[in-house]
Amino acid sequence: MTKVNVRPMFPEEFDEWQTEFAAAYAQEQVSAGTWTAEEALTRARESNASLLPRGLATPDMIILTGVLADDTPIGRLWISLTHPRGVRHCAFLYLIEVAEEHRGQGLGRALLTAAEAAAREHGARALELNVFASNTSAISLYRTAGYQVTTQRMRRDLTGVTGKR
Repeated sequence: MTKVNVRPMFPEEFDEWQTEFAAAYAQEQVSAGTWTAEEALTRARESNASLLPRGLATPDMIILTGVLADDTPIGRLWISLTHPRGVRHCAFLYLIEVAEEHRGQGLGRALLTAAEAAAREHGARALELNVFASNTSAISLYRTAGYQVTTQRMRRDLTGVTGKR
């Protein structure tokens, strides 16, 4: 496995990431049928702002850039030390992202390992995350890394359904 180091995200990286992340998150919500295309970007920005009211300085948030040995940035991590549902001693991974040009090289697993180490260093005993069902490569990564499904949300599109089976 390729060694990935992590460092705190720089402010200029944070600004760029917030723009990119909001757009990507909005698209995922639209694809999942959770938000409409018209509202998605605004809602994504509002969600990020509520979770990161002080940006990089938001307490209990760890925002990191994954880098190779030569300091080439290859990805990002966003970890909350406070679980969104109040689960004690459990950190929450809001984002793990490998830059597109670096995908398929095992760096996702290395970045996940770095996320786990960072959470552990801050006292977390567990790390939890959400993953969209359409992200099959991420689901495979998490499963092979030892993550287990703890909850599952399901939906059926009722448009065009007559009710008969």
